[in-house]
Amino acid sequence: MQWLATLKAAVRTPRGAVGLGLTGFVVLLAVIGPHVEPYSPTNFVTIPFSTPSAQDLLGGDTLGRDVLSRVLDGGWVLLIMAVAATAFGVIVGGAAGISAAYLRGKIDGIIMRTVDVVLAFPSLVFALMLVSIIGPKLWLIVLAVGFAHAPAVARVLRSATLDISERDYVKAVELQGVKPAKVMRSEILPNLISPLMVETGLRLTYSIVLMAGLNFLGFGQPPPAANWGFMIQENRIGLSSNPWAVVVPAALIALLTIGTNTFTDAIARVAIGVDRRPEEAALIDELVAREAA
Repeated sequence: MQWLATLKAAVRTPRGAVGLGLTGFVVLLAVIGPHVEPYSPTNFVTIPFSTPSAQDLLGGDTLGRDVLSRVLDGGWVLLIMAVAATAFGVIVGGAAGISAAYLRGKIDGIIMRTVDVVLAFPSLVFALMLVSIIGPKLWLIVLAVGFAHAPAVARVLRSATLDISERDYVKAVELQGVKPAKVMRSEILPNLISPLMVETGLRLTYSIVLMAGLNFLGFGQPPPAANWGFMIQENRIGLSSNPWAVVVPAALIALLTIGTNTFTDAIARVAIGVDRRPEEAALIDELVAREAA
């Protein structure tokens, strides 16, 4: 399959290997963290902002809870929400962009004018507006962040679909009387794998940043649940006493963002042929030709 060949080619590049390594490290830490934490993340085990010791490797936070335990427990919800928001945004934006480009006419105008209206609001402001109206519920945050991504995805895929929809194999299928929905699903979507992969990676990066920002502002898991974004906010007053309570969660968010962005860049470079090896280029081109036939 084309997407699998592209991923393998991206992983073999230095840029892709570094990006995947950084992302994999943070994801692994978030997944296994709750199972290896030394204390409960809500228990008071030391004095507020105590310095690191043999018992508390990263010291205490603003209420005397173990920073290491809260770091280990505070990433998995952020990752799940970011992935869910990305999936929602890519699906909605992809469907809108492909439909607008293929159906054209009034449908294209309505979809793209709606996209322009949503794009007029910065992503964080748009998400905050929805959350402030209904309330800081986790499902709403996921939908708000995902919906904020949809317009950008729609624009990219609309542009790509305009080119693909004019190709001979698409016109041949149309002449057979195939319904537009099936043409978009069977003939156009498989040839949008590369831009879809790139957009998914970029949107995941933005989702992580937006989720962390909303948690920093207090729109996320309610206290006393551990969360990397909220840990930065609640412990910043003790930077001079125990900086690890802020530095470690901030560094993990930064590593996750850098890793996903770097790996996405590697995928994009492979997709356009910049970092392909000759044998990989031949394989990907063969898969593209086979799907188009």
